[in-house]
Amino acid sequence: MIEDTIAFFVEQGKTVIYDAEHYYDGYKANPEYALKTLQVAKKAGAKTLVLCDTNGGMLPDELAKITEEAVKETGCTIGVHLHNDAGMAVASSLMAVKAGARHVQGTLLGFGERTGNANLSTIIANLQLKMEKPCLPEGCIENLTSICHRVSEIANIALYNGMPFVGSNAFSHKAGMHIDAVTKNPTAYEHIIPEMVGNERRFLMSEVAGRSLVIEKMKKFDSSIQKDSPITAKIVERVKELEHEGYQFEGAEGSFELLMRKNMGKYKPFFDLDYYKVIVEEAVEGFPSNAFAQVKIGVEDLKSITAGEGLGPVHALDSALREGLEKFYPSVKDIRLTDFKVRVLDSQSATAAKVRVLIDSTDGEKTWTTVGVSADLIEASWKALVDSFEYKLIMDIERKFKTYL
Repeated sequence: MIEDTIAFFVEQGKTVIYDAEHYYDGYKANPEYALKTLQVAKKAGAKTLVLCDTNGGMLPDELAKITEEAVKETGCTIGVHLHNDAGMAVASSLMAVKAGARHVQGTLLGFGERTGNANLSTIIANLQLKMEKPCLPEGCIENLTSICHRVSEIANIALYNGMPFVGSNAFSHKAGMHIDAVTKNPTAYEHIIPEMVGNERRFLMSEVAGRSLVIEKMKKFDSSIQKDSPITAKIVERVKELEHEGYQFEGAEGSFELLMRKNMGKYKPFFDLDYYKVIVEEAVEGFPSNAFAQVKIGVEDLKSITAGEGLGPVHALDSALREGLEKFYPSVKDIRLTDFKVRVLDSQSATAAKVRVLIDSTDGEKTWTTVGVSADLIEASWKALVDSFEYKLIMDIERKFKTYL
């Protein structure tokens, strides 16, 4: 059957890549027969023989031995197609290449049934940067992070922050000692230069980060800032005040950057709020929207009043603010909220408790997080929402400036 099928397609002028499903488990059950199927496929004209760990349970060392034997016995280009049920798909793919495989299948972010397929974003980075086996045209690997974010956006699946190389936490540091070390010698806590894969270093706020972290972030705006600069003490004190109110800037880099800009005189608001109103009604069958918002904003001397409706007050506010801003800043339409988290800060106060709202946003190229705190859930959401839009508009200006340079 293998021989007839492959021969048919070869006769039609097709290039045949033969995927040997369940090859590794089949080899363990009957090595002689498994190898015979590969030899027949080669004889029939297959260009590449792909060995599949369909159940995803093979360990890297055993898989490498079986792959190496296939390379020796067939003399053909060998590939691998590995599933991640044992969490080994990336490691096994790299071991297979070491054993002689020259074709690796997978999905860019590890998408796939059960626990997924081999993650090509991690495999590509390791092959090219660690194993010195070029698999992308020159200069393309620097686009890896942005393309992964774009694919995640298209697939409408949030990119895991802890994903190697391309995740937002891949080069993030928060402990004071770690931050101090990585600024002096990046190799202390970073295995590659983040920019090699299009990512960037991030310093996260935390209770142990201290003044050194604030200085590192402030140097983005003023390289002359020192530890004993008055502005440093001012921002550190402001951070402490806000943390006492319930703010948490760890991971909320959007709001923290806006905070620094405001205190350093590097901030100009993109719009002024005159008012917002929110009405929530009982849901009626046949009418999915049950919340309505009205927002009045001003941009320089122009005023805009817009309304929005949604599945809840935050959705309605987002719709109204977005519609109002798009008239002045068209790029706002690219913003998409990917996550919305609410944390009750004082459970003893029950429904009167302060809440912290964290909003994750993306424009398809970059993701960011903003935070708002209030005893009013709507107000806390509004603060985080406004920060998200303003951070996006600031990034647009910086991108244009870099392009100009």
